[in-house]
Amino acid sequence: MTAPAALFGDAPSRDPRFEVKELWREMANLPHDHPDVGQEFLLRQLNEELNAMEIAARNLVDFPDADWDLRMALARQCSDEARHAIAFRRLFESRGGTLGQYPVLNFQFRIMTSIPSLIGRLAVSNRSFEASGIDAIHDGMQTSKRKDDADFVALFDQQLADEVQHVRFANVWIKKMIDRDGPKAVMALARAVAQADAAFKEIVGDNIVFYPVADDIRREAGFTEDEIKTAHSFVDGK
Repeated sequence: MTAPAALFGDAPSRDPRFEVKELWREMANLPHDHPDVGQEFLLRQLNEELNAMEIAARNLVDFPDADWDLRMALARQCSDEARHAIAFRRLFESRGGTLGQYPVLNFQFRIMTSIPSLIGRLAVSNRSFEASGIDAIHDGMQTSKRKDDADFVALFDQQLADEVQHVRFANVWIKKMIDRDGPKAVMALARAVAQADAAFKEIVGDNIVFYPVADDIRREAGFTEDEIKTAHSFVDGK
């Protein structure tokens, strides 16, 4: 891989059952009408939930002096993401899937471990990646309802409730950090977002998929009206 090393940190460990890739174009990337697209999605999502769990756990290890309430929120996130991974694995295997059937990416964790500040990690992982995730989950729920896929709907419903909380606590704590640390926190946040954007482009290239912005759910997650408008202008302009 030719991406600058500074954009990426350590990769998470995976056992031999997982086929790990580094670039989006190396993934299966099945067409929407392919009969296995649902199974490929489940395995990819299973691994993304593991990434989210590992990121939250790494934040606990890397920032032991963070406020206790924030550490408790991160610990609860670890538990939530582990439960999500188990649920995705259960559904994947119940439909005949086996681990290693499709390749996976660990770019989320590798991007996070290169960001040195906790405010930066919260901004990128919780406030950006997971915020986009709640848009995707909401869209997936609507699609699953149209297909009468009750298992997917139930899984998405459980996941969405937790992910909203993960975005919300990040919004709350980012504001507290900025109020407490002022320009220093703002600069750390801005550097992290710029670095993550560059790293994401190295991984995905032009293959970025945007989902419709879920206004009401983003409000519930603590985004302001101006922030929701900004999300719309970004997504709708792509």
